[in-house]
Amino acid sequence: MIHPPDEPTRLGAGGDNAIAWAIGVTADEWTLLILRYALTDGVTRFHQWQELLPISTAVLTARLRRICEVGIFDMAPYADKPLRHEYRLTPRGMSLWPMMATICAWEGGWAHGQAEPVPVMVHHRCGRAFDPLMACSTCGETVEPREVTGEFGPSGSWPRSAPNTTLRRRSSGSSTLGPGFFPHTRVLVGNRWSAAMMGAAYLGAHRFSEFQRRLGAPATVIADRLRRFQAIGVLRTVDGENRPDRSEYRLTDKGRAFFPVVMTAIEWGQRWFIAPEGPAVIFRHRGSEHPFSVLLRCSECGGVLAGREISVVPRAAVQPRHGAIPS
Repeated sequence: MIHPPDEPTRLGAGGDNAIAWAIGVTADEWTLLILRYALTDGVTRFHQWQELLPISTAVLTARLRRICEVGIFDMAPYADKPLRHEYRLTPRGMSLWPMMATICAWEGGWAHGQAEPVPVMVHHRCGRAFDPLMACSTCGETVEPREVTGEFGPSGSWPRSAPNTTLRRRSSGSSTLGPGFFPHTRVLVGNRWSAAMMGAAYLGAHRFSEFQRRLGAPATVIADRLRRFQAIGVLRTVDGENRPDRSEYRLTDKGRAFFPVVMTAIEWGQRWFIAPEGPAVIFRHRGSEHPFSVLLRCSECGGVLAGREISVVPRAAVQPRHGAIPS
């Protein structure tokens, strides 16, 4: 099925919802890295990705084909002999910029010790390096993750939010990618089970049995992801409130700081993949109790961000900001 790049895809009743599509499309480490260079560096050609990434021709070909099928890229010829194509971002693809901006900011602020520091984003309006601040589009206020509540909507349920076999991607096993390739983000959302477990953590799963019951994943997969999440510091273990002998897994500050990435990915899914029953998940601004959707603001000038007003430059080329975390 080829998805129209300029208009939302209408899903069938009772099938995979917007969350499943968001996970199925973006929760793949090679796809994340291909999109990184398309969105931040304007890469459009096959050989450019091959020069930037340690990716095989077969894997890159398969991922580009899939990205085109879901309407994120359009193919356009740029040479006749031999025939070669560019892969250009569509409106659906360009609207992924909030997710990529929040990933860049989170990696730069929390994934310390990388040999190749994450690039810095510069806001054209104020000319400064910035971090995107998550705000409520209804009231305009900057919000913390704890101030957002979520619950399943008419098309939402755990079974419908887990990608079916046609959307699933096997892990490429590319743990040797090395530094500079969003290493911590790849741990959290580089495959479907990791992404689904992060969503479950934000929606209140704390115990091993809760993750397993909600996601239906094998016990070995749950154990592996919990171990990885603890290793990079996004989850910590505490004694169970009612059963001290049973550990609970709680989000750390680093884990909560990843929330804007998850929110922007879900909102992208709900914008472009629409179920007839209604949204998969509904968010509200705690305290105000009005609907919540993400608005990103510049940390330096407070202005509302737009993808076309952001440049990505090497960290070494930018003067350190006041209070910035050194790389």
